[in-house]
Formats: sequence, C-alpha cells, structure tokens
Amino acid sequence: MPADTVFDKETLFGELSIENWIMPAVYAGHFSHVVWLHPTWAQQIREGRHHFLVGKDTSTTTIRVTSTDHYFLSDGLYVTEDLLENPKPLQLDVIMVKPYKLCHSQGENDAASSAKKPKLALEDSENTASANGDSCSEGLGKDTVSQTRDHTCLQPSCSSESHECQTAVSTREILEILEKRDAFVLDIDLDFFSVKNPFKEMFTQEEYKILQELYQFKKPGSNLTEEDLVDCVDNRIHQLEDLEAAFADLCDGDDEETVQKWASNPGMELLVPLVQSLKKRMEAPDYEMVHQAGLTCDYSELPHHISTEQEIEHLIQSLHTVLKNFPKPTLVTIARHNKRT
Repeated sequence: MPADTVFDKETLFGELSIENWIMPAVYAGHFSHVVWLHPTWAQQIREGRHHFLVGKDTSTTTIRVTSTDHYFLSDGLYVTEDLLENPKPLQLDVIMVKPYKLCHSQGENDAASSAKKPKLALEDSENTASANGDSCSEGLGKDTVSQTRDHTCLQPSCSSESHECQTAVSTREILEILEKRDAFVLDIDLDFFSVKNPFKEMFTQEEYKILQELYQFKKPGSNLTEEDLVDCVDNRIHQLEDLEAAFADLCDGDDEETVQKWASNPGMELLVPLVQSLKKRMEAPDYEMVHQAGLTCDYSELPHHISTEQEIEHLIQSLHTVLKNFPKPTLVTIARHNKRT
C-alpha cells in the first residue's frame, strides 16, 4: 500500500481489508503496541516479543517494515532502517491461547465432570514479558493470516497423585500491558474459533500442491547480514512479480503457446500441468483468483482448523476468562466471514 494512502480517508477505506489494516494504522500513528492472541493452529509469526519499525520506503513510497520475521520476508516487506522515512516503532507480542479443561479425579461421575468449566492458558515464549500496549487482537491474518499447521486442542497433564491439572499461565502479563495505557482497541477475528482455508475446496490436492511449489518461499538461514536479507527480499519480490505477470497474461489468453512461454522461465515449469488441470475442470479458470491463492502458499499454508462444537465452546470460555479481567476497551471490532463452517 502506498504510505501516503493512510492520510487519505476515502482512498484508504478502499485499500483496507481484514488482513492488512494493522500496519497502516501503525504508520498513521494510531498504534505503537499490538498483542496478538492466537489459537494453536494459527502460527504465522514467531512466538514472543518483536520490536521493529514501520515506515515509508523511500524507493517505492510504500509501507515497509524492518522486521526479519518470515511473515514479512515472504511478503517482500522488509527494508533496512536507513530506507525508511517517517518510521514508527512497533512492539508486537505474540501469545498462544490454549483452551484448557479441568481434570477430574477417578471416580467422579459424568454429571460432575460436565459441570467443570474449561480454563484459559496463555502460552508465551521465555522472552515475552510485560510492557506497554495499546492494541489487543485475537486475529492477525494474512491474509490473514500464514504458516500454519493443523493442531488439535491441547490439554494440560494431570498429576497421578493429586489428579490436578498443571496450572495455566495467568492473564497477568496482558493486564500489566493494558493497565499502563489509557486506551486500547480489542479486535476479535472469529477465525480464532474455527477457520477454513477456502482454497482447499477451490482446488484439487494436486493443483494446490503445484501452487505451493510455484509460490514457495525459501526460508533464509540464521545470522544473515543486511545484504543477505535484502537479496532474499529482492529475489522474493521478483518471484512474485513474475508469477503475477504470468497469471495476468493467462487472463487474456491461456493458449498453449502462452503457457509454454511462461513455463520456460526458471521455477515456473509447473504452470503447464496446473493450467491443464484447471482447464479440464473449468470452462474459464479464474487466473486472478489462482494467483491470490498462490500468494497464501509461501512458507506454509493458511490457517485451516474446522473446530468441533466442543472446541468452540472451550475457546469461547477461554476468551471470556481473559476479557472479564480486562479494563473496558475504547473500541471493539469483530471480523467475520459471511459464510461460517
């Protein structure tokens, strides 16, 4: 997004969506601290505390960041600090929320067991501590949102002697963050409770696998220099630009000559079987949608976890446990899809 767009309200509204509104808000100066509470199946960003800058890239005039997390590298958003104009500091705390259930002693009847309420566990990394904050979010998506694996809900282990569950981490860390601020925004994404990757239904397993290969982001190694990181991002940007151009060309015509022309480029050989498969199933494939699906296939998939009713209930109870201890938010926003699973 062009950085100056954040100061043009009418244009901004047309550019924002569920997956990209937070960084523009940071650049505009509305937020300086974000706390992301996420379920076990949404792991787009590394657990823990992140400090980085959000600013205007002087070369592209778009919003860019200094974070080296794979989430930002795979989108080609990283730049060095010296290239940022009007940089704004951001602290991002990433904390996993697990729905915990009480354990019961042997011999308790089913009625007593069913009366027990699930408890919340906030699992944070060793380097996550209390700090100032002004935004708390249950959903930060990639688009929304990537980068995930399917996990079942976890429960704590019980002591064989006391039949008591291991104690969960309290909400103290988050409360300490919020109490040091005059105001905060509570943003809840209903994907926190259950989420479906729509592209898994839109494409066959083989087609989806090809998209993952075409759009794969090769994670860089550790201890890279700034030059290495810049090269990594440049290569990623060129990869995505080539794929965007290819599918834009296919929108105008997907004849064999056009497909072969693009497939002759390094790393794009799989375009041939992909287009062939799509054309067998569809009279006129939507190649723009194919590209959008591919953009979600970087270093892992979109979150995909269709929760059971019990899992949803446990997460609702967990969220209730957190929110009842919070001070009153200045603003509450809720993101949902028109069709739920």
